[in-house]
Amino acid sequence: MSLQSDIGIFGGDQRQVYMASAFLQMGYQVFTYRIAEPIQHENCISLHSLNELFDKCSLLIGPIPLTRDLVSVASTGASELTASNLSNLITKDHFLIGGMIPPSLAGICTNKGIPYYDLMKNEKITILNAIATAEGSIMEAIQSSVQNLHGSNCLVLGFGRCAKVLALKLKGMDAKVTVAARSADALAYAEAAGLLTLTLSDMKPFLPVYDFIFNTIPALILDKSCLDQVKQNATIIDIASAPGGVDYEYAMHKKLKAKLCLGLPGKVAPKTSADILVSEIITLLKERSD
Repeated sequence: MSLQSDIGIFGGDQRQVYMASAFLQMGYQVFTYRIAEPIQHENCISLHSLNELFDKCSLLIGPIPLTRDLVSVASTGASELTASNLSNLITKDHFLIGGMIPPSLAGICTNKGIPYYDLMKNEKITILNAIATAEGSIMEAIQSSVQNLHGSNCLVLGFGRCAKVLALKLKGMDAKVTVAARSADALAYAEAAGLLTLTLSDMKPFLPVYDFIFNTIPALILDKSCLDQVKQNATIIDIASAPGGVDYEYAMHKKLKAKLCLGLPGKVAPKTSADILVSEIITLLKERSD
């Protein structure tokens, strides 16, 4: 893949806008299709169809995630921007880059020998992405509650990349932070970081203590029996992949404040997130051109 390849950027949120601007500043020709807002630049051309994009560009950069429902690609209302159409149009002349590329599309690329790269399988990106996700989670919690985080009792469910960053940032704000997880190793790391710990199987009796609950586990963790234990004025922030880890119908019935917060990096820090992505994409292209 040549470093001089025309770049096609499609769909997504403000991250794609900032990515396009970054590539333009580097001197690339950029074509866009259905990104969040138009870019006024002599080397940026907004296209009117998906076919045009695939005809003009060899390097195709999509959103993170590429699709949330395995059908449509997040965009500003393009009905033709679907995973199925991507599959039909992509050829060996293309190089597809996106986040959380669905297995069906990845399988087609593999079978046809079409190069692709999933940004969310890049460890550096996921770790740096966790910073924006953690900051966004804290922002959502503050906006959703009438209580300070300072001095509050916070429960973080899980202790993966995002949860680790989130728990330590909450601790830095003088919240009293407990981590609940299944893994003994994860709980040991949390304890070593000066955090309180619980096993998930033991957490239910302690739920009434918490003012804020942050879920990072992509499974139904806060079911009806757990939500029955959550105090009425608690705030639940769920950053797990859709559909999240909360029984939202029951939470609504209980009049609990529970919010599923997806795509936080694109909402709270799109420029920083875009800069991280562009840097890694340039590194990838250099490696492929060597």
